[in-house]
Amino acid sequence: MGVPKRKTSKARRDKRRANHALEAPGLARCSQCNEPRMPHRACPNCGYYKGRLVLELEEE
Repeated sequence: MGVPKRKTSKARRDKRRANHALEAPGLARCSQCNEPRMPHRACPNCGYYKGRLVLELEEE
């Protein structure tokens, strides 16, 4: 089994972890109701995707 020959320095370790930060998801606007939604997914507010009704939502 491979074992490190030298201790990994803090600088090298932190450089590797520089890209681990979390990002906020990108949002798109719904073409029907103009609410923010995840791209390439049906709108959770109105149920439309690409101009078509794909989800039947219950009215409150």
